[in-house]
Amino acid sequence: MIKYLHSMIRTSDPEASIKFYTEGLGLNLIKRYDSEQGRFSLYFIGETEDGPMVELTHNWDDRTYSNGDNFGHLAYRTDDIYGLCAHLQSMGVTILRPPRDGHMAFVKDPNGISIELLQDGYLDPEEPWASMENVGTW
Repeated sequence: MIKYLHSMIRTSDPEASIKFYTEGLGLNLIKRYDSEQGRFSLYFIGETEDGPMVELTHNWDDRTYSNGDNFGHLAYRTDDIYGLCAHLQSMGVTILRPPRDGHMAFVKDPNGISIELLQDGYLDPEEPWASMENVGTW
């Protein structure tokens, strides 16, 4: 038996990242761990303590991170893709691929990670989303 636990993303701005995942996507900050000796903080974010999580790792030095092409994206299911995209857009989040088809969208988190949003089922196309062009790649 195997159980998916979490994906780890390094972040140089934990406050912006936590806000994106909690206020933007509606997930919960489940656990935080600070290591004085290791000079890092870990933030585990998910729906519940027993479910899969995103681990945000913040190293306390002044390192910056760049994304390689070996990491694709994280995916979340939602019951209102249009409402979630509008909410994220109002927070200044970049919508890489709008939910034109009522089923799938891609947004970018504060660390440059692509987040796939999938509608639970399909919604009829709605404006302004139906006629929007892609902003970037995912």
